[in-house]
Amino acid sequence: MRKYFIAGNWKMHKTASEAVALATDLVKELKAGPHKYMIAPSFTALDAVSKVVKGSNILLGAQNMSTDEQGAHTGEVSVLQLKDLGVQVVILGHSERRHTYKEDDSMINRKVKLALSHGLEVILCVGELLEEREAGKAEKVCEEQTRLGLAGVSLEDLKKVTIAYEPVWAIGTGKTATPEDADAIHAFIRKIVADMYGAAAAEAMIIQYGGSMKADNAAALLAKANIDGGLIGGAALKADTFAPIALCK
Repeated sequence: MRKYFIAGNWKMHKTASEAVALATDLVKELKAGPHKYMIAPSFTALDAVSKVVKGSNILLGAQNMSTDEQGAHTGEVSVLQLKDLGVQVVILGHSERRHTYKEDDSMINRKVKLALSHGLEVILCVGELLEEREAGKAEKVCEEQTRLGLAGVSLEDLKKVTIAYEPVWAIGTGKTATPEDADAIHAFIRKIVADMYGAAAAEAMIIQYGGSMKADNAAALLAKANIDGGLIGGAALKADTFAPIALCK
């Protein structure tokens, strides 16, 4: 039986003191929660938040990382620096990185393999644009991003990978895929993982939904057979909007 994984991506919000305040609230709210949890503050707040969540049931996540361990890469943050701060999980291939900052599947795959080689868990984001969905290409896009993102990842390392399905048209727009539509894509992604790694690995794979999950739609989405949690954006920025999702059964 797969366990729900509820993760909060705070994006470019919260100063360090604001992040500490929110993390403190969440540690209290979720201490008896039944699921797996992660929060990903901005890089500037990671050190402060790491001290708050240490010893709790909330994992510390980062929102991105460099393709390289170290070197002359101005403005980048390395896997070594993230681990030094206590980061346990890194979000890679987020739609904003793909479409705003033009990260391609090859770059994302390099990051995935580097993170895994250093023992970090990875949330690999995949998902289609509105025009791709309307053109009937949603499955094609998700298959390509899944296959290329996982290229060269071993069966053993796959155990440290979560896939987050992000219908890009539903992020920050208030739109949400219906539970049925979302579950269909999740099932398709699971089929691709089965083709790559076998049925057992596909059955064990945690696939989150990452398209405007909120307290009022979380239960319906999480009730679906192939939806194993959420990668939460806007609703993760307040304890009173994140906790109801995180504690949903």
